[in-house]
Amino acid sequence: MPLYQLDHRLVFPPPHLADENGVLAFGGDLSAERLRLAYSQGIFPWYDEDLPIIWHSPDPRMVLMADEIRVNRSLRKAIRRAPYRITMDTAFAAVMQACADTYRPGQGGTWITEDMKSAYFDLHRQGHAHSIEAWQGDKLVGGLYGISLGAAFFGESMFTLAPDASKIAFVTLVGQLARWGIDLVDCQVHTEHLDRFGATEWPREQFLEVLKEKLKVPTRLGPWHFESVK
Repeated sequence: MPLYQLDHRLVFPPPHLADENGVLAFGGDLSAERLRLAYSQGIFPWYDEDLPIIWHSPDPRMVLMADEIRVNRSLRKAIRRAPYRITMDTAFAAVMQACADTYRPGQGGTWITEDMKSAYFDLHRQGHAHSIEAWQGDKLVGGLYGISLGAAFFGESMFTLAPDASKIAFVTLVGQLARWGIDLVDCQVHTEHLDRFGATEWPREQFLEVLKEKLKVPTRLGPWHFESVK
């Protein structure tokens, strides 16, 4: 299949034209408008610093429905011990940097380039990008960040510097999302870590159909704060 080159126009080719690796197009820019359009069509950027911007729409798609999350017994015990203070949108830039600095087996570097940081921080200022932080005292020891549109949350990356810190942050986030009615959590591609939480692979067509419905819901703009469970 051909690989499409984007220009200044805010448009993407249909996601079903992506190749077998989920690669759809390259080029364009990382403006907030283009990023929102991309996510609304099930497309996201993922590329190395020495390459042009590469846009992906994988098939299948790893998805978690918020009310179907699985938490094993040991993690439930850890959550009850409350070893960390979990917050939202208090250290977005620090979370992105920590995700960029995290070593990941099989990867020679990070896709979280300086341009990516700047672009997603713009989305954060606009209320569409959010971070979830795990703190041990005043030290940031885990967290994740992602994008919110309608009743969908698109997870981007996470990091941990202490036992179960990112897992607890993730479970706490998903619980809050479920209470807000943001029930579609896009996990992008399969990992064993996400599989253990109950995420499953959906055909891209199914994901896009459900996403279209979720985007009819007004977006809950940030900054976000956890609400106490009644």
